[in-house]
Amino acid sequence: MASSSDITTLLEYAESDVEWISTRSAKPIKIVDYKPEWPAIFADLERRIRQALGDRAIVVEHVGSTSVPGLAAKDVIDIDLVVADPADEDSYVPHLQAAGFHFLLREPAWYQHRLFYLDDPYTNIHIFGADSPELVRHRLFRDWLREHEDDCARYMAAKREAAELASAAGENVEQYNDRKESVLREILGRIFEAHGLLKSAT
Repeated sequence: MASSSDITTLLEYAESDVEWISTRSAKPIKIVDYKPEWPAIFADLERRIRQALGDRAIVVEHVGSTSVPGLAAKDVIDIDLVVADPADEDSYVPHLQAAGFHFLLREPAWYQHRLFYLDDPYTNIHIFGADSPELVRHRLFRDWLREHEDDCARYMAAKREAAELASAAGENVEQYNDRKESVLREILGRIFEAHGLLKSAT
């Protein structure tokens, strides 16, 4: 189980730590209004993942902006998939590939993260172990935005501005994420404080 310190300490992304397995066509960075069909799309993907993995899929959860009702977002379904051991790729990679999902990259130094994808519907499947603090942050952030309209609006404005500037500059999705990072961290700080995690981490 992730400790309070683990949850409140954000590991920095390092491109040099990424091991690319395949390539993927870049999707234009565009924010669209919330689509009511996003939950149904996730539900179908969850079914496909669980059929592929059976009880090896410990958790399959809709995260990211498309999981927050009313929040404008990139038209991308983000899924957290928890397996017993992400490093044991033989236990899940062939099954996901047989079901039509594509293995994009692994990041052993960043919470043992693996990323699978689909292009239609455009989907990111983030694979972690059950003790990953990133899972906790994803859930906390999603649930907070669902319950706090002010921060949801603040984050939506940051996303729209970041997307507009990134697109105008010809930047990629990592640079788009960098542009909204300060607002995301500000909101996370409030979340950590509200849950007593900052006090527990000291």
